[in-house]
Amino acid sequence: MKEPVKVEVASSIQTDEPVVEISARSGRGLVDMLSTRRLLVFVFMASIFVLAAQPITDPDFWWHLKTGQYIFETRSIPHTDIFSSLRFGSEWITHEWLSEVFMYSVFRKLGYGGLIVLFSLVITAAFWIAYQRCRQLAGHPYVAGFALLLGAAATRPVWGVRPQMFSLLFASIFISLLDRYSRREETPSIWWLVPLMILWVNMHAGFALGLALIILTIAGLLLDWLLLRKDAFADVWRRARSLFWLLIVCVAAVCLNPNAARLYSYPLETIFSRSMMRYIEEWKSPDFHEASFQALALLILATFSVMALSNRRPRPGQLLMLAATAWAALRSGRNVAFFALVAMPLLAEHAWNWFTSQRWGRWLAAPEKSGAVRMKLVLNASLFGIVLAASAFAVVRVVTRQSATESQKFPAAAVDFILADRPPQPIYNEYVWGGYLIWRLYPDYRVYIDGRADVYGDKLVEEFLEVRDGKPNWREPLDNHGIRTVLAKPDVALASLLRQDNGWLKVFEDKQAVIFVRR
Repeated sequence: MKEPVKVEVASSIQTDEPVVEISARSGRGLVDMLSTRRLLVFVFMASIFVLAAQPITDPDFWWHLKTGQYIFETRSIPHTDIFSSLRFGSEWITHEWLSEVFMYSVFRKLGYGGLIVLFSLVITAAFWIAYQRCRQLAGHPYVAGFALLLGAAATRPVWGVRPQMFSLLFASIFISLLDRYSRREETPSIWWLVPLMILWVNMHAGFALGLALIILTIAGLLLDWLLLRKDAFADVWRRARSLFWLLIVCVAAVCLNPNAARLYSYPLETIFSRSMMRYIEEWKSPDFHEASFQALALLILATFSVMALSNRRPRPGQLLMLAATAWAALRSGRNVAFFALVAMPLLAEHAWNWFTSQRWGRWLAAPEKSGAVRMKLVLNASLFGIVLAASAFAVVRVVTRQSATESQKFPAAAVDFILADRPPQPIYNEYVWGGYLIWRLYPDYRVYIDGRADVYGDKLVEEFLEVRDGKPNWREPLDNHGIRTVLAKPDVALASLLRQDNGWLKVFEDKQAVIFVRR
């Protein structure tokens, strides 16, 4: 047997590996890295990143940013309202305080562009984790990518620079780990979910979903044993018991936040709030007449269809998780993302099983051809660069549009007028503009109402709507609260009524807003 050729490196370092082996291994690594399938994955993630990178339009973004600034500058977390004239001093559960500090810290250093990019990365990371599950269950990136992009399209209406995106990321991690645990796959310890829960509970009230996912996984394991009887009960109980203890510890961890035990009841209060469910769009059930929910409809139909066509039957526990999240999504548009995270891996798994069982779909299982390696590398490297450059260009375009978007979506010129002319307080304002007024006017002005519906309660939200819509008693709340300035949209009923009322004087109007002051 021939001795391997020794290669001298840097005059003093030697290696016993043959030169041909080193060269071949490096070539294989480069081929793998720039393979068509790897490029597809990059394209999928770049697509999600670009779709997520949109101008900031969420009306609640502004009061989140101001709250983060307040906490950052005062080094204290408010527990009573500081922004409104009607509810000043009343209870305010600042459950998103850590997200708000993060948002303001990024804004201080990187501005709106930094926030758009970082939250796009959070959204992309959530779907990258989901894609890993899809890739493990489906043998081809076409199938995994279809499930991924369909799920992303279904959830896009809730994307944005908002604390809820952290719940999307944490839910993706929870679902991935719990699914792998229930499938008996090798997985990181489920106890990593405890520190994640502590972080979650300080960033968004969606932490309650994490507890629900653990409960559903426990119920799913027991349901699998009850209906399938494939495993010994002792083994099933051992695994369910570990999850039960995890649930106990996670429930206890909820207290580790500035609001302490008050956060146990808060999620239930918001879920059962009459005004939130009736008047806030994303809390309503999805309207399948709208274009934005067509991807959700397709995701639901595709998932249940391929499960019916697949040779492999889903476990009862999987159906329980899917049905529970589907019910939540149909009840409220805010929950669509969580259904998608559960549905995507099931769609990929059963679509793969069905496709490869058909003669016309067997080509998907064939290995990637390795012919014309050099040409493929050059082509894929070029495409990689093009996609990267296109993504960067798209994000830069979005960031440069932020100022124009702000002027189109919010009363920027009207606020400039208020800052210059100082009309008298207190003011009445549109619900969706309250957050923007807080960002621009606090502490000089306090708002009538803003997106913190939990602070105002059902009665005040309904009172605001009665005034805006010009109901028979519209004057009464304005008089009772001593309102001296009204900032409204030009086309609402209230604006028409005030134009005809001699007791009010119009002092400003543009396409976005009109301002009246009491004579």
